[in-house]
Amino acid sequence: MTFLTTGKLAALLLAASSLWAPASWAQGYPNKPIEVMVAFQPGGGTDSLARAYAEAAKKYSPQPLVVYNKPGASGGIGLADVANSRPDGYKIAMLFVEVTILPHLGITKVTQDDFIPIARLNADPAAITVRADSPYNTVEEFIAAAKKPGSDVKVGNAGNGSIWHLAAASLEDKTGAKFNHIPYQGAGPAVLALLGGHVDAVGVSPAEVGVHVAAGKLKVLAVMADQRVKGFDSVPTLKERKIDLSIGTWRGLGVVKGTPPEVVESIKVMTRKAAEEPIMREVMDKLNLGYSYAEGAAFKEQMVRDNETFKQLVTKLNLAKN
Repeated sequence: MTFLTTGKLAALLLAASSLWAPASWAQGYPNKPIEVMVAFQPGGGTDSLARAYAEAAKKYSPQPLVVYNKPGASGGIGLADVANSRPDGYKIAMLFVEVTILPHLGITKVTQDDFIPIARLNADPAAITVRADSPYNTVEEFIAAAKKPGSDVKVGNAGNGSIWHLAAASLEDKTGAKFNHIPYQGAGPAVLALLGGHVDAVGVSPAEVGVHVAAGKLKVLAVMADQRVKGFDSVPTLKERKIDLSIGTWRGLGVVKGTPPEVVESIKVMTRKAAEEPIMREVMDKLNLGYSYAEGAAFKEQMVRDNETFKQLVTKLNLAKN
């Protein structure tokens, strides 16, 4: 019989522990559950993505990840909850593109600079969608109509200052078209308004109109993306139509500024591995959410770029609250 010395036993236990903890965890972290904040009500795309992430990440974490919802002020309340928390890595924010918009609207003082980006998980472009019986069959026809003197082309959005409002406004800016922007309490109500004939188009993502396109009730004229969108392969991009515009939403993860670098790195490693888990792709495919992974610096670059873009656009449109 072979007996192990204390040192050899400790070495074996350490080696074994590395098998179930692929992430390189900072010393002493985590020693309690990690919270994942969603700034919206349960059941939406952001909430579903966060819960899929928490489920996938538990395989790579010695502590569970627990999703909690903190809705209000177009996401501003939830963002402030994490931005004002202790910088210890026990609260992870599910960030969304409006973190680069809301501060310029005067809705929150929290900005993208209050967070250290972990990784972007999702990105979806805006699109111009009309009813199937619309007289517009191309985006060129749609824009031409909106350029005519006295035109009243109504475009529904998810609320004043939302990404879908700014997407349609950006299309105006690029083409000289003039839209009558009609705000609704979310993308869903805007799409229902389009189906009911109350607006002529919506500027929401393809994912939010997909079921109605499949049913033959709506048609997408163009997507505001660099490349064509999976599932909408026959729909051209604006760039294909010589309109240099790419704009849309994204969702990702971040922790409050000041979180120790070793803790940030631990969360990045966990997130990188979780993003490769089948459950993440399954949930995103089911919700028609575009998988788009970008870690750390690349995610930060996008936030900085979007922050400047939307700052200028909000100022131009005079959307900021006095």
